Amino acid sequence: MPVTRRDLLKVGAGAAAAALAGTETAAAAASAAGRFDLAAPATQLIWKKALYDETVLQSFAFDNANGHIYLAQLKNGSGSAAAGDLCVTKLSLSGSVLGHMYLKGFGHGVQIGVEPSGGSAYLWTETDAVADGSGNAWGRRLARFKFVNGQTLTPSSSALTKYTLISGATSTTCAIDPSTNRLIMRCRVDGQARFVAYSLAAVKAGTAKKLYDVAQPSGLGVFQGYTAYGDYLYLLDGTAYGASNPAPGNTYLTCVDLRTGAKVQRSLSQAGKSLDYREPEGMAIQIVSGRPRLCLGLASGTAGARKASIFYKSALV
Repeated sequence: MPVTRRDLLKVGAGAAAAALAGTETAAAAASAAGRFDLAAPATQLIWKKALYDETVLQSFAFDNANGHIYLAQLKNGSGSAAAGDLCVTKLSLSGSVLGHMYLKGFGHGVQIGVEPSGGSAYLWTETDAVADGSGNAWGRRLARFKFVNGQTLTPSSSALTKYTLISGATSTTCAIDPSTNRLIMRCRVDGQARFVAYSLAAVKAGTAKKLYDVAQPSGLGVFQGYTAYGDYLYLLDGTAYGASNPAPGNTYLTCVDLRTGAKVQRSLSQAGKSLDYREPEGMAIQIVSGRPRLCLGLASGTAGARKASIFYKSALV
């Protein structure tokens, strides 16, 4: 059950919300039929854009209602990774910086979610970071908060509503599927990485029940992000260019059936192959004129002057 800064809905209202959420989710899932063809060519959305801080992009998500992109990265400064300090940059769809927030003690930013709300948006991130002893920190719970330009939050900030969906889970992050209004949480349970899908409305109402629960498939490289569209999960893995990983690199996309956990497709991505450094970072679903795009992020540039690029695939099978 979530722990919040105030009481959640009363039981009767919560049950009604959960029932409505179930109906809405089923209808949305029916309209999100099909899966992306990972072997299809990728198209550039933004190219080598500077974020508010100069560190590597970690993840991103779209506010499809208002036409914005929110991108997470480690905060500038030594020790940010070990402390779990993040910077969130708000971009226009053309890549112009529109604002930022700092999240101190939240985690590593492997994936985030965005929930549009009127002309603004609520962000969903990990929080309550715990250092792993090797220079990084990872969240143990989820948090929801309104994006407020220039604000700095900590895990004890009153602006947060926190959620513990699986007791004892670690390395907890989330993405939001805008086609189904589902929250997909990645976490470790007894050391195993898993993906668990919930109705977003039910999570907020305190009545969350698992819709799907699948293990992360074996055979992946360095994990770098995920998202979902309908009944399919999409994973990103790979590392930056280097002596042992020359162009076109080892960036792979993998599709997993959320209903069964089966690996459906895996394909090497050469999106942005001309970038220097080129590290895969983050995935998200963009909706344009009612049609979905599967987006992946790529970091480039030199240390202290990193840039962010986003590419998308739109072909469905």
